[in-house]
Amino acid sequence: MESRTNDEEQPMVPLTDVFRRDLKVIEVAGVFERVRAAEAAVLPPEVYGPEFRAAYESAEGVVWKLERAQHFYEPYEPSWVAMTEGDWERSLRLVGEMRDGFPAEYDGYAEFRRARIVEWPLTPYMQWELHVLAARADAGERPRVVPASAVRAFERSGPLPELLIFESGLMYEVLYDAGGAHLGGRRITDPEVIDPCLAALTSLYDQGEELRAYVRREVAPLPAPAARTGTA
Repeated sequence: MESRTNDEEQPMVPLTDVFRRDLKVIEVAGVFERVRAAEAAVLPPEVYGPEFRAAYESAEGVVWKLERAQHFYEPYEPSWVAMTEGDWERSLRLVGEMRDGFPAEYDGYAEFRRARIVEWPLTPYMQWELHVLAARADAGERPRVVPASAVRAFERSGPLPELLIFESGLMYEVLYDAGGAHLGGRRITDPEVIDPCLAALTSLYDQGEELRAYVRREVAPLPAPAARTGTA
């Protein structure tokens, strides 16, 4: 399969200068930029993790995730380690072994919808993560792929933040260092910040492609990614 470039990303319905949702007009520019300037409680990983889990376990409706970065540092995940070491066959086998544990993360909880921004050519990390997300979709998650071209109107001053949004009016900006290592999160409760983000994220998700179909067509035929170290 020939490699693709960013100009060959999957076409989507063009974004206009506004999103219309619930009879509100939300300006595109600045919707996500306001997140980083918003008042927030900064939580280290040991506080953020349990707090998010408690919020997820009690959530109603839909929990939304926006995932933008094209690599993360996950040395605690054996399948990720195998990928970085160049053992792609073992990495995929370990992804298969992860499947048994995924249903417990979704069964009985709020619906979890993830908008996964994807750039081409895929980074090794993205090639790996898309296989993991396909397994999560089989377990109950509802991920969709959104090409990077769809979010450029939001990124005038930098990449989109990594977000988790609860319909109860709670949002976390998930924090990472330059190498993709997890640093915790920022808890945001201001509806004037959260509501426009949720509306924009919902619109992006609605335009996305179901992830498993995307993986079968675009990702599964690819050759193994090159071995990498550090952030993959």
